[in-house]
Amino acid sequence: MNNASFVFPAVKGIQAKREYFTAMVPLEIIPKIFQFSDEELPPEIKAQRVLNKARIPEIRDYIINNPDSYVFSSLTVSVDGDMIFEPIDGNAMIGQISIPMNARFLINDGQHRRAAIAEAIKVNPALKDEHISVVFYHDKGLKASQQMFSDLNRYAIRPTKSINILFNSREESSIIAKEVVREVAVFAGWTEKEKTTVSNRSKALFTLSAISTATIELLKNIKSDTPEKTKLAIEFWNEVALQMPEWLAVMRQEKKSSDVRSGSICSLSITLAAIGHGGNKIILTYPQEWKKQVRNLEKVDWKKENPVWNDLVFVNGKVAANRSTQKALSAYIEKIMMEEIGENNGESDQR
Repeated sequence: MNNASFVFPAVKGIQAKREYFTAMVPLEIIPKIFQFSDEELPPEIKAQRVLNKARIPEIRDYIINNPDSYVFSSLTVSVDGDMIFEPIDGNAMIGQISIPMNARFLINDGQHRRAAIAEAIKVNPALKDEHISVVFYHDKGLKASQQMFSDLNRYAIRPTKSINILFNSREESSIIAKEVVREVAVFAGWTEKEKTTVSNRSKALFTLSAISTATIELLKNIKSDTPEKTKLAIEFWNEVALQMPEWLAVMRQEKKSSDVRSGSICSLSITLAAIGHGGNKIILTYPQEWKKQVRNLEKVDWKKENPVWNDLVFVNGKVAANRSTQKALSAYIEKIMMEEIGENNGESDQR
């Protein structure tokens, strides 16, 4: 800071015929720059800046728990005030930028990162000397700021849930899911690892995101370390596969995966989650004999034409993957998996 101004090393650029600056800003400065009250802002801007406060602890903990490897993309900011760029060593594009401290800064992208950085510094003051890149634009007024916010969010390409899991080596659930896909034979060869849906021509039966969600359900309240949870999940899904004739038929190349997907609910994400839920209940109830309970799944008729799936899975003839149907299907599968072997003479009342 110099003469009542913030001064940062920066690179100048031209975009859409206007200049902008990318600066390296110490983390300790971030809360100081963006400290004005949202109450001062027009309602149209406040609406785009509403913080989801529940996200802030998650991002804060990410920074604190990964001090040697956390990474952030740039904050994007509009500045209502003079920005003076001074080139260094005759290079017109590299230098330093001075911004008056009394200028008003509006974050167009990065509200949650800003809030989490402020919280993380409170826990670990050493973070204050690290940096984040900030892209500064000249404020062209309310309408321009709204359009920038809209453009940044409209054209941002967010990775799919499956891609996030595939590339995530921090979270336990992602680590376990990837290991499950590797070690469970029917998953290993028939899982879509990049998309959250299976295309009509794909040979896949499942998606990585669906397997991850189902395995999270399976391992709820299981008190073990990651290797033990992984081992349990692999054993469970291998046991389930033995009770799923259509999975095995695809694996043995006796049926096309597309035919199974079109005629059965056995590979739907909602079904996998329900099986994971039921698996959790039998493991907690029968910790030594849960494999025997898994065999109840062989009683289930997974064909789409089975009328029992009306309202449980289908609404007006279409799969309804919402909380209500997920809860209902999970309860139904749990009931079947919890039945004592031999109950109903091995036949489910759904047939």
